[in-house]
Amino acid sequence: MPPSLSAVAAMPQLGLTSQTGPPPDTPVLWVAVSELEDPTPYLEGGELVLTTGMRLTAGNAAGYVARLVERGVAGLGFGVGVIHPAIPDELLAAARAQGLALLEVPRPVPFIAIGKAVSRMLAAEWYEDVTRAFQAQRELTRAALAGPGRLVARLARLLGGWALLLDAAGDVRHAEPARARAHADALAPELARLRRAPAAPGAADRPAGSPASMALSLPGEHIVVQRIGLGGRPRGFLAVGTSEPLAPTAHTIVGAAIALLTLQSETPRTARDLRAALAAVLLGRPAGGSAAPRGPVRVLACAPGKGGTGAVLDALESDPAGERCLPLPAGGGAAIVVPDGLAATVVALLAGVGPVGVSGPAGADGAAPAPGALAPALRQAEEALSAAVRADLPVLHHSDLPGQGILGVLDPGPARAFADALLAPLRAERLDGSVRAYVQANGQGETAARALGVHRHTLRTRLRKAAEILGRDLDDPAVRAELWVAFAVAANEGGRIRHVGDSPSEPPGIA
Repeated sequence: MPPSLSAVAAMPQLGLTSQTGPPPDTPVLWVAVSELEDPTPYLEGGELVLTTGMRLTAGNAAGYVARLVERGVAGLGFGVGVIHPAIPDELLAAARAQGLALLEVPRPVPFIAIGKAVSRMLAAEWYEDVTRAFQAQRELTRAALAGPGRLVARLARLLGGWALLLDAAGDVRHAEPARARAHADALAPELARLRRAPAAPGAADRPAGSPASMALSLPGEHIVVQRIGLGGRPRGFLAVGTSEPLAPTAHTIVGAAIALLTLQSETPRTARDLRAALAAVLLGRPAGGSAAPRGPVRVLACAPGKGGTGAVLDALESDPAGERCLPLPAGGGAAIVVPDGLAATVVALLAGVGPVGVSGPAGADGAAPAPGALAPALRQAEEALSAAVRADLPVLHHSDLPGQGILGVLDPGPARAFADALLAPLRAERLDGSVRAYVQANGQGETAARALGVHRHTLRTRLRKAAEILGRDLDDPAVRAELWVAFAVAANEGGRIRHVGDSPSEPPGIA
């Protein structure tokens, strides 16, 4: 709050004395010096007006005071010893009669000293407000990390009132204190007005009277309600109530809370709702997330750069084709379920976001993917993405990975039985990771050892033991070819292919 007139009058270095009783706590917004008979056209209200009474007479004193009172000035300071040796009786009588605070300014005190003093008080108050707002924002941010309920509780304490978080339907999600729930029914009619999208600047096609917030004044209570979300339909509402109207700093604090709640409400697009959708599509669990496009579809795996998953969503929203896709979280990136016919268009939309891996087609024509049906396509997309990252390619299709043509012509049943029989002894001894690295390095021991992060002697010992178990020479290209096919079939059936060296079963070391 700005300094009060009583605080200004109490500053000993100014030597001000009140001639109309104790100075009120009226805020002083500024200091204005004027010798005009009518200075009000140049005032906004809230000023401490200073004058020496150069144009003041016995006949115009009452009118002068009336105009200042009507303008809403904080008070009048009269400098004595310049024009008038003392405050004129007519001015003093008018001030007392009309309720205008009148301060006597002694001759040695220049008006500029009063202006500087008030300016310093305003600056200190402004700094205090900024500091308080900054500290409040930090507290709200920390509270938001623990969830919206903690944020609402912290907001209520910061404002010294109550706070109510409502969902889009107007149902209470969090209330602080608990008795604040009683306000929900009274706010219901007001929420209908806020459910309409707020008019954008210059948007002539939006209906009039579509506010983003509203303020209500009730006996002994002031309520502010704001919508949560970015345009369109709101994702919820925040209502706060205090005994006094919100000061500018308090509005800043509420604005920070709205920003954090909006961020949390938008985050489910890349977190909670998307995980639910992922569970529904890939695991067959019921969820309320977005529906997957109807088949045939492809899955695109994307590893966004600094923009993160938000950059992927922004790219999809930039084109109508993106509206027909289902983005899902996948590791540190995103997977996008795309209608087969739009795959090329969506890949182009993602240009510049990060490398993209593209699966083969999945699903039946015109049908939604069955539960779990997209799991193989997701693995294919992730494998293609992994290869694209290693090769520094912007886009890579799974069908273009080396060896996919061979796997495509194998009968899945016999191929799986062959892979299980060949690899089972290696898995039992936890040697499959080392052999796979050696095969993928085309028999280059140094390369495989570096990829595994082990010493070459360690790898050599493991390979010697693997050869004894298999009864085969791993230096034979034909043996390595069989092992490559077995590993590829196992990875294609069992899940995502791990990078060379990431086998959790074989710790690095020197044998």
